[in-house]
Amino acid sequence: MRFQFRLQTLLRIRHAARDERREQLAEALRIDDALRAKQDEFEALRDEARRMQHLKTGRVDVDRLLEAQRYEAIVSAEIAYVVSQRNNVAEEIRKRRDALVEADRECKVVEKLREKRHSEYLSELQAAEMKVLDEAAGRPRGEEAGV
Repeated sequence: MRFQFRLQTLLRIRHAARDERREQLAEALRIDDALRAKQDEFEALRDEARRMQHLKTGRVDVDRLLEAQRYEAIVSAEIAYVVSQRNNVAEEIRKRRDALVEADRECKVVEKLREKRHSEYLSELQAAEMKVLDEAAGRPRGEEAGV
């Protein structure tokens, strides 16, 4: 007789759901990494624009200075936009992380039930084996020797 867990299909479905939640979280984390890299790139460009404004090279080129200031403003706006996107993604990461924790908890509930049922099965199997051995030895189960 072989152990068969009646809720094995449910367990497989919950594992699949958990794996899907894990992949969704990984996707959101990849998006955040890409946005972080973009933010770093824009910040480097902004820093370069600021350095261009503060170069001391004798005479002041007003056009170059104004162009650098406009460029810095544009890059700063891009940084603000990327930061806003990262804040949105951070909220989505939190939601996806919570969903993964919940899916993992649901898996563990069914896994715990499976372990309990398997343990009960082993106990019943052991009791049946003991009964067979007791019958083979010629004494009914539960009787004390010499009583």
